[in-house]
Amino acid sequence: MVFSGITYLVYFLPVFILLYHLVPHKFKNAVILAASIYFYSWGGPKFIFVILGTTFLDFLLVNAMQNQKTQKSKRVYLIVSLCLNLGLLFYFKYCNFFIENINALLGSEISWMKVVLPIGISFYTFESLTYVIDVYRGVHKPLKNVWHYQTYILLFPKLIAGPIVRYHDIADQITNREKNYTAEIKLSGFLIFCLGLAKKTILANTLGMQADAVFKLPAEQIDTAAAWVGALAYTFQIYFDFSGYSDMAIGLGKIMGFKLPENFNNPYISGSITEFWRRWHITLGTWMRNYLYIPLGGNKVSDAKLYRNLIIVFLFSGLWHGASWNFVLWGAYHGFFLVLERLFLGRVFQKLGKFIAIPVTFLIVVSGWVLFRNEDLHYALHVIKQMYAFDFFHGKFTVNNDFVTMAIVALLISFFAVTAKTKHLQDKLYGEKFTDTGKWVAVLGGIVLYYVSLSYVSALNFNPFIYFRF
Repeated sequence: MVFSGITYLVYFLPVFILLYHLVPHKFKNAVILAASIYFYSWGGPKFIFVILGTTFLDFLLVNAMQNQKTQKSKRVYLIVSLCLNLGLLFYFKYCNFFIENINALLGSEISWMKVVLPIGISFYTFESLTYVIDVYRGVHKPLKNVWHYQTYILLFPKLIAGPIVRYHDIADQITNREKNYTAEIKLSGFLIFCLGLAKKTILANTLGMQADAVFKLPAEQIDTAAAWVGALAYTFQIYFDFSGYSDMAIGLGKIMGFKLPENFNNPYISGSITEFWRRWHITLGTWMRNYLYIPLGGNKVSDAKLYRNLIIVFLFSGLWHGASWNFVLWGAYHGFFLVLERLFLGRVFQKLGKFIAIPVTFLIVVSGWVLFRNEDLHYALHVIKQMYAFDFFHGKFTVNNDFVTMAIVALLISFFAVTAKTKHLQDKLYGEKFTDTGKWVAVLGGIVLYYVSLSYVSALNFNPFIYFRF
C-alpha cells in the first residue's frame, strides 16, 4: 500500500485517523502498531513475519548488550546484531547482484534463486542499525517494552520510504508525545500531507509519464531535445515524487503527535554538490555522516584520506539505492564532484556567485539523474552525450500540454525559495502558526488539494513510486 493509492486515501487513512483519535493515549501505540502491520502486510504479507522476527531478536540482543559489564562483551552483541541486520539486507537486496557479477567476471555458472525484495528494506535496516549503535554508544538507553520498539521500527508513515529516523531523535516521542496533541500542529500536519500528496500525484506523475515516454525510445531516436526533455522530466519527477512522499510522512506524523525530521530543503537551489547533499535526502546524508563518514575519520584526517572517505561514502550511498552498477556509478559521480569541490571547484563556485553556481550545479545534478534512471549504462551515457551534442534532427517524441504546464509549475516551485523573501513565505506555509483566517484557508486548501489529487490518481492510471523499491 502506498500513500498515493486510492485504497490508502479513501479507506485506510480515514479509518486509522478516526480510531487513533477515539482511543485513549495509552492505547494509541497499539493502534499505530496494528495499523502499521496491516499497512505493510498489504504489499508484502510474507515479509511482515521476517520484520517482526528480526525486530524481536534485535530487541533481545540490544537489551542483553546493555546488561553486559565489559565493553568487549558489549561489542560481541553489537557485532551479532549488525550481522543480523546487514545479512538480511545483503540476502534480499544484493545476493543476486553479486552472484551475477561473479559469474560474469569468472565465467562461472553459480545459480541462485531469484529473491523478491521486501519493500522498504533499506530504510528498515538503517533504522535498526541506528537503534543498536546509539544504545552501544550510550547515546540513549534501550526501550524496555518490545511493543514500543516494534512501534518505532514499523511506524507506517516512515516505514517504507523514510525519512530515516534515528532512534535517538524519536525515542522519547514513542512513550510521551502528548505535548504535540495541539490543534495547530495537527492542522499543519494535514496541510503538509495534502501538499505532499499534490506534489506526488499531480506533478510527479504527470512528469513521470513524459520521462518514461522518452526513455523508452531506442538510443538512435534520442536527439538533444529528447534527451533534455527526458532528463528534466525525470529530474523534477524524482524530486516531487520523493519529497512529496516525505511531506506526507511528516504531515501524518504531526497528526499523530510525532515530529519526524525534514528530508528535503529545496535541493535544486544549491550552489554546489556539497550543498545539494545538505538539502537532498537529508536523513540519508545524516545517517551516512554519523555511522560511516565520521567512523572512517571524517574531516580529521589527511587530504588523501578525506577524499578516500568521500568516495567510499558515496559509493555506499549509490549502492544503498539499488543493486545495480548505474546506482554505484551515480554515487561515484557525486563523490567525484565533492572531491573536486574540496580541491578547487568549491572556490570557483564561490567566486562565480550563486546565480551562476546554482544553474551549473543543477546541470551536474540533472546529468547525474540520467545515470540514476537508466540501468543500461550504454544507453545512459548516450543520453548524456546527446544532451550536450546540439543534435536536434533525430528525435521522435511528442510533448503534450499537460507536461509543459506541470514542468513550468515544477520549475517555479523548485526554485521558489531562492530569495530570502520567498523562502520566508515557504516557511510560513509549512509552519505551525496560523491566523484565524489562515486556519480556514489551510483547511479549505487542504481539502481542495486532497480532492484534486484523488481525481488525478483516478484519471491518470499512472502512480509509481520511485523510492518504493529501495
